[in-house]
Order: sequence, then C-alpha cells, then structure tokens
Amino acid sequence: MPDSIDIQLKKGVLGLCVLALLARSDSYAYEIASRLSDAIGMGEGTIYPLMRRMQSDGLVETYLVESPSGPSRKYYRLTSAGRTALEGQTAEWRAFAQAVEALVANTAPHSDAIAAGAPVEPAALTDQSEDAQRGAEQ
Repeated sequence: MPDSIDIQLKKGVLGLCVLALLARSDSYAYEIASRLSDAIGMGEGTIYPLMRRMQSDGLVETYLVESPSGPSRKYYRLTSAGRTALEGQTAEWRAFAQAVEALVANTAPHSDAIAAGAPVEPAALTDQSEDAQRGAEQ
C-alpha cells in the first residue's frame, strides 16, 4: 500500500513541479524528466504525455533550438496561462501541505481556514489546551 500512495502523490504534484521548473527557465522534456527523476523519482515515461497535455491546455508552448550534437530540441516555456496556473496550484499545494503536516504532527487544523484556502500559521494549528487534553482523557 505505501508504494501506491507514494506513486499517487507524485503523480498528483507532477504538473505543479513541471510548471515550477519551467518558471525558472525554458527546458526540453528530457531535461525536465531528469530533474524530476533526481528530485522525486519520476521516470521520463510520465513526462511526455503530461507535456503534450499541458501544451494542448495552453499552459506551455514550444519552440525548436538547434543542437550542435544532433537533431533540434523542442523546448517548452510557460505561457501566461501557465504562470497563472502555477500561482493557483502553488497556493493550493501550500494549504494542502500545511493541513497534511498538521495531521501528521498530531495537531488539529482549523478546517474553516484550510477549506477556504487561507494560510494557517503553524501555532494556530495546535489545539492542545488543558480542557481538550482532559476531555480526551475522560
């Protein structure tokens, strides 16, 4: 079971990771795949379909660059829609990651703030008052 959770988590954030890499600099698919493989262990087989989908969704565009050691390379760059998607997905990821961290750290997240996508301060995630602890003990 842990392997399937691990794979599903990686697949869930793959698009965000690609957008983040392309926000730093234009890149070709093999280079993106290599970076993702090093960072999160995703193979290149998952990148090419994602890149095609992102292009058809208007998040990235391509251009060719001559290569001195072989055929031209297709480079990807973010479009304005891709930058907007990156901003939105980054905010969603941060709120989600905070909520998960709060649960993993055995604290009680403020569900209203998290559901609204608002950032939650780590100190606000803890409900360890004496009354709450006494209630749990009884």
